[in-house]
Amino acid sequence: MTQKVTTFLMFEGAAEEAMNFYVSLFDDSEILAITRYGPEGPGKEGSVIHATFKLAGQEYMAIDSYVSHEFTFTPATSLYVQCESEAELERLWAALAEDRTPLMPLGEYGFSKRFGWTNDRFGVSWQLNLA
Repeated sequence: MTQKVTTFLMFEGAAEEAMNFYVSLFDDSEILAITRYGPEGPGKEGSVIHATFKLAGQEYMAIDSYVSHEFTFTPATSLYVQCESEAELERLWAALAEDRTPLMPLGEYGFSKRFGWTNDRFGVSWQLNLA
């Protein structure tokens, strides 16, 4: 097997909801596989033991941790999206930043004519840039 590096997202009960949301936003995206906990646990029945999904052709992994952690996602690691049009950027921003306080509001910055950075409702950090 060839070595591969894949982004791995750990949720605490919202993995499937997050994946469905993300897949709805990007072309060439789908949930590839999901394994769920059964009634025997140890996680909540139906929550995600392990899943793979792809966004815009890029593969990701996700789980629902049944252990509560003192940490969650941090903006120090984010998903960076190079948008092909202002309409695409605006559509993604509206969905990902909904009811959120942006880390960097959509605007013109020295490195970009249109850029925004936000955490989504699941805590995952996104940087959106107009190519």
